Amino acid sequence: MNDFNGLVAVITGGASGIGAATATLLRDRGAAVASLDRAYTRVDKRDGGRLLTIPCDISSSASVSEAIETAADALGGINVLVNNAGIGAIGDITANDDDEWLRVLGINVVGVARVTRSALPYLCHADHAAIVNTCSVVANVGVPQRALYSASKGAVQALTLAMAADHVKQGIRVNAVNPGTVETPWVGRLLDQAADTDAAATALKARQPMGRLVGAEEVATAIAYLASPLSGSTTGTLLSVDGGMTGIRIT
Repeated sequence: MNDFNGLVAVITGGASGIGAATATLLRDRGAAVASLDRAYTRVDKRDGGRLLTIPCDISSSASVSEAIETAADALGGINVLVNNAGIGAIGDITANDDDEWLRVLGINVVGVARVTRSALPYLCHADHAAIVNTCSVVANVGVPQRALYSASKGAVQALTLAMAADHVKQGIRVNAVNPGTVETPWVGRLLDQAADTDAAATALKARQPMGRLVGAEEVATAIAYLASPLSGSTTGTLLSVDGGMTGIRIT
């Protein structure tokens, strides 16, 4: 497919997991891609200049502004923004102190606002402008030991709908993808902390009706669908990619 030919996509959290899979897919479908991540140490051009990696800490407005400006200047604007960067949190309501609440909400929720705020002037003047936020199944389903993380992703879901309403008249579509448990480095680290890694992995797979973890490439495909010019009438949509976790029961 070449539906992203001539478009510029910016992806936060692009160094690994869902972000890396999305950067690869959009590039393969014709986009020039800027991958923003705090894991990068310098601006670098890869894949013949079609992939630009840029250091960015989305907890910092200054870092975000600099990264977005660098991406737009180097690639000629911004048509697509994927707000994917985020962090996890484990525990019930007693497990995380005030500082951790502020840190997670500051990255997962305010981070979306920071990046979008910086990218908006470019999106307002772009053809086929689209924003896709990475949310989570936990915005809709209660999952044990995810109180803080669920609160942050519930906020992202509400923010997505508000943004869709605010910017539809500017020609900017805003949607979100709601993944289930995805096979990413973060989930791998989570399993490494378990007393019984095999049992923990089995439990994560079992709570999704399809009986396996979601692949990062599967989420990337859903993001590409929402971002594509071929989906020009899709806005304010929350697309689940969760192995059936939200919608079906098999027992």
